[in-house]
Amino acid sequence: MRTYEVAAGILWNGSQVLIARRQSGDHQGGRWEFPGGKRHAGESIEACLRREMLEEVGIEIEVGLLWRALTHVYPDRRVSLYFHFCDLLSGTPTPIQCDELRWIHPAQLGDHHFVEGDLPVLPDLARDLIVMAG
Repeated sequence: MRTYEVAAGILWNGSQVLIARRQSGDHQGGRWEFPGGKRHAGESIEACLRREMLEEVGIEIEVGLLWRALTHVYPDRRVSLYFHFCDLLSGTPTPIQCDELRWIHPAQLGDHHFVEGDLPVLPDLARDLIVMAG
């Protein structure tokens, strides 16, 4: 079984979080996720996240603290996910390697059909972001 390490960025603007809809031909295509992607050999998770955010949504970020890490086993692959809070440094999020981007309120996370690996973190993330919003 293939194993992947994936960096996922939680981009929070103080009231909304950025989510991306995967391209239809991708694994779990058409579902929502937090922007990011697979780590290349020799690349740190932080460098991966910076690269993926630039390639996928056209923005430069500062990678913040690791919020959560988990491993999800799909029928054909094992994915270790690393969720980091990020700060936008430059650019405007644009759907380059995804079908759609949305800024949503944390309470709306459960209203979107997310990739299976992200599902376990949604309730805690919604709670934490609502607390951060004050």
